[in-house]
Amino acid sequence: MEPEFLRLSSIAMTFMSFIFGAIFGSFLNVIIVRLPKKLEYQWKRECLDYLQLCNTHLPEEKIGIAYPRSHCPNCKIALAWWQNIPLVSFFLLRGRCGACQREISVRYPIIELISALVTVLSIAKFGPTSTMVYALIFSYSLLVLGAIDADCKLLPDIITVPLLWLGLFVNSQGHFTNLHSAVLGGMLGYLFLWTVFQLFKVVTGKDGMGYGDFKLLAAIGAWLGWELLPITLFLSSMTALIAGLVTFSLKLMKKDDPIPFGAFIAAAGWVLLYTESYNIFF
Repeated sequence: MEPEFLRLSSIAMTFMSFIFGAIFGSFLNVIIVRLPKKLEYQWKRECLDYLQLCNTHLPEEKIGIAYPRSHCPNCKIALAWWQNIPLVSFFLLRGRCGACQREISVRYPIIELISALVTVLSIAKFGPTSTMVYALIFSYSLLVLGAIDADCKLLPDIITVPLLWLGLFVNSQGHFTNLHSAVLGGMLGYLFLWTVFQLFKVVTGKDGMGYGDFKLLAAIGAWLGWELLPITLFLSSMTALIAGLVTFSLKLMKKDDPIPFGAFIAAAGWVLLYTESYNIFF
């Protein structure tokens, strides 16, 4: 009787974890869409202030992370409550806005599904512990960063820098690695890509990547330790190369189009969080 109860409890916990993850994934979608717009508005205001263009009119910002209500990006009509149900509403609406019939990006249910699976995996691996909470914060942050970079070629400092410092704090308690490894991971993660960037610029005269990539790899080093930086770079570079070749061969991108390398760094960091060691790949 007891094993059967434990089995049912495990199934119920998995189901609730999946539901929570999908709901939280819906919130992550809001951040992914609205944060770049909010940052762009702030940067425009800062530019106007710096250039002292007092007579230049900038429309008042009407968007935040928590407001306005979720709406169709095309017709701007607010969504009904049932149109906001994670995963389910996309299929109920058949992938189209209920008002204007414009197609809804498939990215929304994909983010919700990934968030749900990440939540289930974190709880299954780490149990109801503080390590599980930190693993979720790390995973959700990587998911947001990867999606924003894929969309906007941007890795916001407002996420990457706190993520770096949080990784050092978390590992001061030894959750994923020791503090010495975390500090070295943060330093070497940044310096390695910064060095590659400078060498590439000297040789080609072009910027090969953005500074956000340096900070993201530093954050991953702070969370997972310097020992996993080589495999992080290997996985991210190989997947970026394969993705670039496939999209180029399908004529989905041009030769000079930038590849959102941060998205692949984030994916590699997430994989290594749950596999724990590069030994699994060799």
